[in-house]
Amino acid sequence: MNETYVTLRGWLGGDVRHRLAGDTPVAEFRLGVTPRRFDRQRSEWVDDPTQWYTVKAWRQLADNCRDSLRRSDPVVVHGRLAQSTWIKDGIERTSVEVTAVSVGHDLGLGTSEFRRTGTSRREGVVAETVAA
Repeated sequence: MNETYVTLRGWLGGDVRHRLAGDTPVAEFRLGVTPRRFDRQRSEWVDDPTQWYTVKAWRQLADNCRDSLRRSDPVVVHGRLAQSTWIKDGIERTSVEVTAVSVGHDLGLGTSEFRRTGTSRREGVVAETVAA
């Protein structure tokens, strides 16, 4: 399949919202990404307008986002990009959404402590590799 994957580095705009879609956990949060560039004429860094993305995470990743992320945390998100366009009140609106594959704290801006969950899909693979 031809899908567009992106990696975003930004800040959580609010707390993670967690719910069930049927029996499947889903977490959703807004990620603000503010591009910076060097203005040679002014000899200083300037911020461009903040771009906002809706990020959705499913299943175990949803639970881990709920338990790990808080408003204003610096995070890195990698996932599939999708765009929706619709008309409301005669105005065309666009939403950009990322379905996360990986989410983590941006360790370039601070520290974090990792705790493995007991239900990780890779846990068995790691145990088999170590035992071999």
